[in-house]
Amino acid sequence: MILDLFNYWVVIALMMIGFFIVIARGNLVKKIIGLNIFQTSVFIFYISAGKVNGGTAPIVVEGAKLYSNPLPHVLILTAIVVGIATTALALSLVIRIKANYGSVEESVILKQDKL
Repeated sequence: MILDLFNYWVVIALMMIGFFIVIARGNLVKKIIGLNIFQTSVFIFYISAGKVNGGTAPIVVEGAKLYSNPLPHVLILTAIVVGIATTALALSLVIRIKANYGSVEESVILKQDKL
């Protein structure tokens, strides 16, 4: 039973690890990494939910009665590209923050903003 749901246990573990990193860490780069881990768990969940047991590729062949839907996999490929672009933008913003504030620690940045 537990091994049948292994993908979902991995999703839960990655989701909680990513969420913990975003909440507990003050370093902006670590927060971006946590968001990427969380995002990866969502990708794995969506692909796992789209899997059809006993389904074949969506190509018409003799004897095939059950086909897998390719749409979830295509959507995840698009989401991966968007995730990479978002990560690149976030890292470029962190570089600008580092140049302006001299740090990527959230507490240091907030202290300097109050001054």
